Order: sequence, then C-alpha cells, then structure tokens
Amino acid sequence: MRDFKSVPTMKLKAFRRQGALTGLLVILFSLTAFGHVFPDHSDPRVGSEVKDSPSMVKIWFDGALEPVFSTLQVLDPSGKEVSHEDSRVEEKDSTLLEVSVPSLPPGKYQVIWKALARDGHLSEGKYHFTVK
Repeated sequence: MRDFKSVPTMKLKAFRRQGALTGLLVILFSLTAFGHVFPDHSDPRVGSEVKDSPSMVKIWFDGALEPVFSTLQVLDPSGKEVSHEDSRVEEKDSTLLEVSVPSLPPGKYQVIWKALARDGHLSEGKYHFTVK
C-alpha cells in the first residue's frame, strides 16, 4: 500500500532533479555562446567609401585571437583576391587582425574574415568597402 505522505516528497525530488538538469543545460549553453569573438570595428569601416586606397585592412575584435587560425582576405569587384598573403594577428594587440593590400583602383571590395578565439570557437563574416 502506498504511503500518501510520501507523494509530495517524491514530486519535490523529481522537480529538484528537473531543475538541476535545466540549470546544467543553461550553463553549458551559456559557456558555448560566450566563446566566440566578433568584430568591434574596422579600418576601412564597414560599408564606407574611402577617397584613397588603404595600405592595410584591419579588424579589431572583442577578444583575443588565435593567430595560426585567424585569416583576413580582400577581394576585388570580380571576386579575385587582391590582398597580399600576409594576414596576421598583431603581436602587440591580440585583438587586431590585419592584411596588407596593394594600391586599389576605384571599386567595391569585399573583406572576408575568419577569427578563432583563444578558447577554440570560430567566427566568420564579411563586409564591403568602396574606394572612390
């Protein structure tokens, strides 16, 4: 025969287990969401029109980058890469990803970036700027 006094206790234990599991899942999801790095600002700026060709394209991120796996490319209006193959994370500022470019003629250029956070999370994206 069932002891009816234990029913509320059994429900309370089940509720505590569900709450603990839910809490654990929220914490695990939060840890993975906060690991990515994202651009803070760039030079040339996103969507900007610049009068003169830049010699470097730079993106500053909101966290430290892993230099070996972070890359930056600049493509011309036809989709051909025009950046030199010297994409790098700045030694003195681990949040700065940069690449040098030759003198760019007028046109719309696409910047493609991949940034690996020091904890292993990869972010990527692209933006445009125009040389007048």
